[in-house]
Amino acid sequence: MKLAIVGTGYVGLVSGVCFSDFGHDVVCIDKDPAKIALLNQGAVPIYEPGLEAVMARNVAAGRLRFSTQIAEGVAGADAVFIAVGTPTRRGDGHADLGYVRAAAKEIAQSLTGYAVVVTKSTVPVGTNRALAEIMRAHLPEVEFDIASNPEFLREGAAIEDFMKPDRVVLGVESARAREVLDEIYRPLYLREFPIVHTDLESAEMIKYASNAFLATKISFINEVAALCERVGADVKSVAKGMGLDGRIGNKFLHAGPGYGGSCFPKDTSALARIGQEHGVAQKIVETVITANDHAKRRMIDKVRDLCGGSVNGKTLAVLGVTFKPETDDMREAPSLTIVPALVGQGAKVRVVDPHGRKEGEALLPGVSWEEDVYNAARDADCVVILTEWNAFRALDLKRLAGAMARPVMADLRNIYTPQDARAAGFLAYDGVGRAGSFLRDMPMVAVAE
Repeated sequence: MKLAIVGTGYVGLVSGVCFSDFGHDVVCIDKDPAKIALLNQGAVPIYEPGLEAVMARNVAAGRLRFSTQIAEGVAGADAVFIAVGTPTRRGDGHADLGYVRAAAKEIAQSLTGYAVVVTKSTVPVGTNRALAEIMRAHLPEVEFDIASNPEFLREGAAIEDFMKPDRVVLGVESARAREVLDEIYRPLYLREFPIVHTDLESAEMIKYASNAFLATKISFINEVAALCERVGADVKSVAKGMGLDGRIGNKFLHAGPGYGGSCFPKDTSALARIGQEHGVAQKIVETVITANDHAKRRMIDKVRDLCGGSVNGKTLAVLGVTFKPETDDMREAPSLTIVPALVGQGAKVRVVDPHGRKEGEALLPGVSWEEDVYNAARDADCVVILTEWNAFRALDLKRLAGAMARPVMADLRNIYTPQDARAAGFLAYDGVGRAGSFLRDMPMVAVAE
């Protein structure tokens, strides 16, 4: 089938590349000439493991190309996917639908025959029907259907998630549109991956409800972790004991500095606003948002306590600033709250991140960047683990401690144990909800502000 993907951000590019790997003829469209030029040179503007190789294979096979011309890509397409951004609107928490509406208008002006216009962007309930009205106003003479096909891709594992999904959700309301979408996803149907057919509103809601629930699990375990610290329990043991219950599951029960990224922050905010607009307050989701903000700020207190009550004049080595490993995405990363607060309190911060520097340099002014962990830790007063990259999971802790002026660790991802840190010669270690964290071995001399 001939497919057009409008938008070559994370969702659009991954989807277009994977659809072409299914055997479809795909054109990915973006208004940014620099991005399209980069893609036409075979380079990928985002870091996603495996994406560049799959893209190159399908470009070479003639199934995938890139263009800035929406009319060229949409003409004759069987389906057109809208995969543009829906960022949180400044000031009120709503999803900003400006890019989606603009894409719908341009698609309407470019269609040459029947096509299914599929929204992959995350949009509030009711948006697809509104888009249909916008398109009919611009395209009264051409037949089309609107469909909703939300994405559930994890950054860092997007190719596998697309090729081996937990489910594919298709919001369709005509037999013709369903037939087109079923044919597009036929390779997954043949391998018996679940395909959920539903109405437009339910498809839209599935995306928001799924992300809000996962965010809730993260905030829940972070609050449990704070309680564990007070009562002497270990959150890793608690999470394991909980996760073995099949009704709960172990995923997203990892205590840390809070959730971030392109989805959870904006989707929880949007769902809360949708509830308010319809007079059905989403009180759990609203509390999750507040709890996540608190989790980030609690990490600042941890680092300050490890530094004797003040970070003023202290040198900190921060390991990882992207919101999660295996991505260069900095959107809503906990580091964007934690690092500027530490810098603002007088800390000298050195940052190491395998792929975070490209975006991080502009977002984290006042820090210095290092390529090597041990160089970053040289004569430092505290090492802070913010992102659990594999490169940080097997450090030589004795070497790390030996390089530091004061061997102190704030392990905000719990990738080591207090016993590991103590054996390596650290004077103090604090994780998130960890039994055995120790501060008493370190002289707690506060530095005057």
